[in-house]
Amino acid sequence: MAASTAPNLFPIVPPQRDTRQLPPSPPETAAKRTGIARLAASSPLADAKRGAEYFLLPVRSILNRCDSDRVPFTWTVNPYRGCEFGCRYCYARYTHEYMDMAGADFERKIFVKQHAGPIVARDLLSIASRGEPIAIGTATDPYQPAEREFGATRAILEQMAKLEGLNLSITTKSNQVIRDVDLLQRIAARSSLQINLTVTTHRTRLARLLEPRAPRPDLRLQAVRELRKAGLPAGVFVMPVLPGLNDKEEDLDALARGARDVGAQWFAANVLFLMPSAREQFFPFLDAKYPRLARQYREWYERAGYAPESYRQEIKQRVRAVRAKYGLASVPPLQPVAEARNSPQLNLFRER
Repeated sequence: MAASTAPNLFPIVPPQRDTRQLPPSPPETAAKRTGIARLAASSPLADAKRGAEYFLLPVRSILNRCDSDRVPFTWTVNPYRGCEFGCRYCYARYTHEYMDMAGADFERKIFVKQHAGPIVARDLLSIASRGEPIAIGTATDPYQPAEREFGATRAILEQMAKLEGLNLSITTKSNQVIRDVDLLQRIAARSSLQINLTVTTHRTRLARLLEPRAPRPDLRLQAVRELRKAGLPAGVFVMPVLPGLNDKEEDLDALARGARDVGAQWFAANVLFLMPSAREQFFPFLDAKYPRLARQYREWYERAGYAPESYRQEIKQRVRAVRAKYGLASVPPLQPVAEARNSPQLNLFRER
């Protein structure tokens, strides 16, 4: 499909807004801190709207190495620190603590990584030939509202589109991803690409409670449809599955059916992982909105970040059943592009 036919629901932003003339924050604030906290304290305020403040964060690198055995990628890319969507359960709130901020500031103080395009172009030179998996959007959403003004994600994708042999996945809760169909098509033509739309519930009211400023579930599913029409590989993530809230068989069935109906190629789910900083926000929310569930959550999560193994296995069985019912695959593993082009699973996706 030609780039000119890409959906145009969102404005195309420049690679990154030129904000070099903005004055820095008072230096005495930063002098008392070290590391990333010092950089955050000295970051100039770029804008303030929708109840959030946006700061320009100087960084040395955009790619971050991930050595965990729990995840299927080697490198992560998060164009922003903090996320305006304000998901009640977000595990990544702890990252603001590194900047001497409270977890509650995660959705109110958003840090835009400066000069993301040129920096990632330099970073990619060292790994492009190795095809190591790169995941965009592991801690903050790359298509949160700030992207419309600052364009850090698009600046990064523009550099990735110049290379071949990358091994890339993108995860988002935003239908704004369809703005970049032209770039994503160029990347997919030369590299391995997966696009994941996270849809935790088909119920709009529940979604608004859990993810106050994220796009509606139907808009996210429509984004999957548009991506598939553009010939791009895309699937649905139900992450997290929240005990007692979106874990019923009928809930998972409705999500899987919706994923099938929009042409999703895969359907995957993970049970809630709750960090201490996230508990500080999530438990009071449960107390106020779902008091009947609050006690069970405290029993499960007060001393550990994971739900009991028996429950996680039960959810795996439910997800496996609805996936089989609607002919959906599990998410294919990220592969070097040479392997991906000859993958029987991805070739089956293309035939569909």
